[in-house]
Amino acid sequence: MLTITEGAREKIVALIDKSPNSVKGLRISATSVSPLKVDYRMAFIAEGQENDVDQILPFDGFDVFVDPDSQDHVDEATVDHVEGLMGSGFKIERPRTLPAGVDGDLVSRVQTVLEEKINPSVAGHGGRVSLIDLRDRTVFLQLEGGCQGCGMADVTLKQGIEVMIKEACPEIEAIYDVTDHANGKNPYYQAPAS
Repeated sequence: MLTITEGAREKIVALIDKSPNSVKGLRISATSVSPLKVDYRMAFIAEGQENDVDQILPFDGFDVFVDPDSQDHVDEATVDHVEGLMGSGFKIERPRTLPAGVDGDLVSRVQTVLEEKINPSVAGHGGRVSLIDLRDRTVFLQLEGGCQGCGMADVTLKQGIEVMIKEACPEIEAIYDVTDHANGKNPYYQAPAS
């Protein structure tokens, strides 16, 4: 069952009330990027933008529309509105379910390094690093935002990210960047044209 915190509910209702256009409800969709990462999207929808196959979840002040492909990921998710150093916004999370054979403790330790050490550093450049997969002591990462397409991404990975992860988790043998850097829309540092 989808949970929306009281703070998030109040913010959603306030945004609906301020909207110059009529709002039918809120669409939440999800795409599984990997066994360890799900990307969520939220958007207000107008009359006629709902689908007959949508699951409709009533909340106090609005309805949430979820398409069938997103339902499994949205069912256990929690929507919150958070205030932080980088601003405020909505955050959607769900309990992590690990595939068979994946060491949950190791995943947790790598995730802690990313959240507490690496992401605060790259956030200043508009970047973020996400754990995509962890198999056979090999970590697969995706560099996002200002890190995607950045000319210094390989240096950041080898001299910063890899060092910090291996220091905290010495059993990690390899770290790979699975980012499609060619599609970076706003890299922090442009590589010189060749």
